[in-house]
Amino acid sequence: MNNPLLQLAGLVSYKDVRPEHVTPAVDHWLAAANAALERSVGAEVAPDYDALSLSLGVPTESLGRAWGAVSHLNHVADTPELRAAHAENLPRVTEFYTRQGSDERLYAKYQALAASPAAATLSAPRKQALSHWLRDFKLGGADLQGEAKARYAEIQDRLAELSQAFSNHVLDATDAFAHYASAEEMAGVPADVVLAARSAAEADGKAGHKITLHFPSYFPVLQYGSHRPLRELLYRAYATRASEFGDAALDNTAVMQELLTLRQEEAKLLGFANYAEESLAAKMASSPAEVMGFLRDLAGRARKAAELDLRELREFAAAELNLPALQAWDIPFASEKLKEARYAFSDQELKAYFPLPQVLAGLLRIIETLFNVQIAPAPAETWHGSVQFYRISRAGQTVGEFYLDPYARPGKRPGAWMDDARERWRRPDTGLVQTPVAHLVCNFAPPVGDKPATLSHDDVTTLFHEFGHGLHHMLTQVDDLGVSGIAGVEWDAVELPSQFMENFCWEWDVLSQLSAHVDTGAPLPRALFDKMLAAKNFQSAMQTLRQVEFALFDMRLHTEADAPGRVLAIATEVRQEVAVLHPPAFSRTPHTFSHIFAGGYSAGYYSYKWAEVLSADAWSAFEEAGVLDTATGQRYLHEILEVGGSRGALESFKAFRGRAPTIDALLRHQGIQG
Repeated sequence: MNNPLLQLAGLVSYKDVRPEHVTPAVDHWLAAANAALERSVGAEVAPDYDALSLSLGVPTESLGRAWGAVSHLNHVADTPELRAAHAENLPRVTEFYTRQGSDERLYAKYQALAASPAAATLSAPRKQALSHWLRDFKLGGADLQGEAKARYAEIQDRLAELSQAFSNHVLDATDAFAHYASAEEMAGVPADVVLAARSAAEADGKAGHKITLHFPSYFPVLQYGSHRPLRELLYRAYATRASEFGDAALDNTAVMQELLTLRQEEAKLLGFANYAEESLAAKMASSPAEVMGFLRDLAGRARKAAELDLRELREFAAAELNLPALQAWDIPFASEKLKEARYAFSDQELKAYFPLPQVLAGLLRIIETLFNVQIAPAPAETWHGSVQFYRISRAGQTVGEFYLDPYARPGKRPGAWMDDARERWRRPDTGLVQTPVAHLVCNFAPPVGDKPATLSHDDVTTLFHEFGHGLHHMLTQVDDLGVSGIAGVEWDAVELPSQFMENFCWEWDVLSQLSAHVDTGAPLPRALFDKMLAAKNFQSAMQTLRQVEFALFDMRLHTEADAPGRVLAIATEVRQEVAVLHPPAFSRTPHTFSHIFAGGYSAGYYSYKWAEVLSADAWSAFEEAGVLDTATGQRYLHEILEVGGSRGALESFKAFRGRAPTIDALLRHQGIQG
């Protein structure tokens, strides 16, 4: 079989990967990894950094890359056959990594390395990687014995299955809904959204306008549609996905309960009081109490402004929109109307100035200017015709490469993310530097007809955000696995580079260079930009409380012993404590909270706000020097992006900023009085 998952010397030929390739590839790489593990714990491999990297690092890195390609395709090109192949092999791959991470023989070998005279001579990145490995062996159950170790392994297998099930349920519930709206129901909806919906209905052989629960289809109707019954119908469908109100086979209620129960059991096995303590063992924050104190302090600072925001919205909706009893499905619509009335512009008006090709070209120019690189399209076999591939180089040498998958489509999971296809690594088998490769994934509305796709300003910000993650991964100069790029960065600091990049989206010198009206080519008018800037902090306090609500809910879920049976009750209690907006009783937001149930943010969702303190303060250095100041850009490159996880995030921040971070810049950026 000509299996592209066995050919890892270059880029994976994604277009050639078939479901039937998965099991043979996993068979091959698992056999190599298992043999390497047994060889590495034996006497023939010394407790030496280079020897272990060659013996164990090479085959396990190959397994990780091949399985990463399968998992990536499962997220962006889901089919029943691929999902079945992924599900069949997920337990096997999970079992290997669990077993490796808890192997007391391998742990002993790394302990011997740490105790050897050679450890003192290791480079700083290698010392950091070694300390992380020793910590992760403990977190991976290497100290457990007998039944406890066996139970730990069982829990890992089941957690992997449950996380995948949660994600599948969200995708399937999202894909299952469609409403074919009449022209009357589409009143007020922007013309480009109407055209896309009509084209989608025609493709299905149906009359009317197809509205789905994918964000580019669903949200513009809530934001602009004047037909209130349609807004309610869509809101109810969106807010109850993957719950008891829909297909029982897609209900995530039991999945969440079991996930939380198993995480608690895992934490107790490892000697922690709860899963949140376990999660924070590898993060900047020292304890759940510190995190919840941070969140409640932020909520207290934002609450007065948020209450004012909501009162103004209700008064406006009653007086101007004949909506005296504002409902959840009215909030985006009324907010948009209030913003238009107050600032004399709409998000839709802005959208025409941001065709994706123009925005992307401007973004790449910023990266080239600040970080002294060149970015150009390059050939690659991708998984969909809309996916683009680029190479980043400096002085003619490849620095990194990335795939950009911009558009929403069936079979692709919602949201936006960056994941790594390959890490930077000086390979011990060749001595050559393997350059990093990233996947940058968004879910923008695709183009319709012969016009390019246009982005809302929120979309532009999302694109910059994901590129921030990508730059952290691709511009690293660290040559050691485990601390190269984003690897090894504390989870509550990993959002610093992504949130940092968002700030460019509010600068005139930037937006004037990456805007061009989709019909006329005219750049964004300064007057329109000024209105947008004036509206920057519109309802920002309410948005802050929304993020605090999610983060506090997450932290309570993972600290309280009775949480598995009280998921919805805890969500309600958190809202009563910190929120000003309260959804209807039927809302089931937790059932689609993939960040904490199917992603890496369990007991870590607070990281967005925690890292925002760092990113806002880092950005203030550019405000002081000039947002496109190359000297500041080079300092940021060298002290933050290039060092990756090779030293602590706080140390990197101080090296860039010259001091510890403060919350002042974040509060100022969001218009919140300190």
